[in-house]
Amino acid sequence: MTGKERYLRTLRGEPVDFIARTPILMQYAAEHIGSNYGAFAADHRVLVEANLACARDFGMDQVSCISDPYRETEGFGAEITYVRDGVPRASAPLAARRDLDGLRAPSLETSPRMRDRVDAVTRYRETVGEAYSILGWIEGPAAEAADLRTPVNFLTDVLDDPAYACELMDRCVEAGIRFARDQVAAGADTIGIGDAIASQLSPRLYEAYVLPREAVMVQAIQAMGAKVKLHICGKINHLLKGIAGLGVDILDVDHMVDLARVRSLVGPRVVIAGNIDPVGGVCQGSPESIRAAVRRCYEQAGYPFLVNAGCEIPSGTPPENLRALCEPVAYAGAAANG
Repeated sequence: MTGKERYLRTLRGEPVDFIARTPILMQYAAEHIGSNYGAFAADHRVLVEANLACARDFGMDQVSCISDPYRETEGFGAEITYVRDGVPRASAPLAARRDLDGLRAPSLETSPRMRDRVDAVTRYRETVGEAYSILGWIEGPAAEAADLRTPVNFLTDVLDDPAYACELMDRCVEAGIRFARDQVAAGADTIGIGDAIASQLSPRLYEAYVLPREAVMVQAIQAMGAKVKLHICGKINHLLKGIAGLGVDILDVDHMVDLARVRSLVGPRVVIAGNIDPVGGVCQGSPESIRAAVRRCYEQAGYPFLVNAGCEIPSGTPPENLRALCEPVAYAGAAANG
């Protein structure tokens, strides 16, 4: 069974030989091949080489195009500064002004960074064919709006001028769907939606303004024939009832969220991914404790389940720890879901 077969069977809730492994790798992957985060974020060839090396060396079932949140942001007009050992820095085009008509229209023709991500998908497809699942990525409506306005400005907009915040998010939704379509056309079978700042909203604000726009993205991507993963970093207990109605295929869950409660709210068909503490559990853990944590997460979440940490695997994680995280765990069928 190939990694892609294992992954897609999981999404269908079908039996597998063992549980699929889909860790999020960025700086760690770059350093694994002797490169750096700046090069990884700037050049799809480095990103692809790094992820493929990790997939082979540690045993993974998916390769990813995630690097940083500023692909669409550049398309809207942000200036990007690359940092050797850190996340790229981006200007916020709407930090000091509110004129939406001054934004560029993001496209592959005008945004080298958006084109670079699509080139990563193409390079994966040409290199690995059907061996691995290929994960594309877009920013969610709240996350992209916050990147354009700054987080503080966006959160203030939601409270003081929700009509403006919604108009901005609508533009982000349109750009995200176009960007997702480009990646699916290039060969991505799954699109991740990152909407981290949504965790800072109350359930009322999230369900009124952000959730409907995430739903538009989810439905559009699924209509393209791709699967959808939602990734909201942090504590999302207060948002789970709303998220349960989104219809996503996969929900990434961070380490401070109880997996059994997630399962009870999202139901038996959503694939849960996670949720070991990336720092305390993976980077600072031991192979023995990591193996135990994977089994515990699987027991709590039940099947369908993907092995993952709560977020990105940190730089400096001992190779033996990542190897333990990706060590095959036997499929336990419905029994795991209690």
